[in-house]
This record gives sequence, C-alpha cells and structure tokens, in this order.
Amino acid sequence: MPHLEAVNTAPTRADVWNVNNSHCLAQYQILAEAEPDLLVRVLNLFALQFLTPEQVNVQRMDDLMSIDIVMGGFSWHRAQVIAEKLRNLISVCSVNLQNADTTWDTPAQAVG
Repeated sequence: MPHLEAVNTAPTRADVWNVNNSHCLAQYQILAEAEPDLLVRVLNLFALQFLTPEQVNVQRMDDLMSIDIVMGGFSWHRAQVIAEKLRNLISVCSVNLQNADTTWDTPAQAVG
C-alpha cells in the first residue's frame, strides 16, 4: 500500500473570511418600519457572526426607526455581506454602509 501524503496546493482565490485580513470600522445607517422585533432581528445578524457592536443608537420617528451601528474587528467584505443581509430583512427600507475610522457623527434621518 502506498504511503499517503498531504497535498499542499495554494488556494485559487483569496479567503475573504480569514481573520488575518485587514479589519475596518464599519458604520451602518438603517432606516426601517418601526416593529417590536426589528432591533432584535438586526442585532442577531451580528451575533450570529460572534460580533459585538461598539456603538448602537436607535431612534423611533413615528412609524419609522433609525438604527445606527458602529462595528469594528472584521473585514470590509464581511461588513458588505452583513449589509446585504440587513437589506433583505422585511421592513428594512434602506441600509447605508460606510468604511470610516472616524466616530459616528449623525444618525440616519427619515426623508419625507
């Protein structure tokens, strides 16, 4: 029986989930319909990735809810994937994602 050897080949594409990738500070501005379970659904997308927000600001404006989240410690690609998942949540009207290393200046504002 021949001796088995591990084959070490280079991956064909970059591993975007690799923890050694450079990290960013992501700022999310979410505008959605005000529903009792909305905040839990939004924060759950981060919790499923074992991520804890650095800052969360929530404000209800009549039938809308503005949620501002500052999150660090993950790659820009991962931030974009979570933004797409946020956009797919029912009752979410808009998601704005910014890659910045500055502090959160202004919360999302409802237009209308």
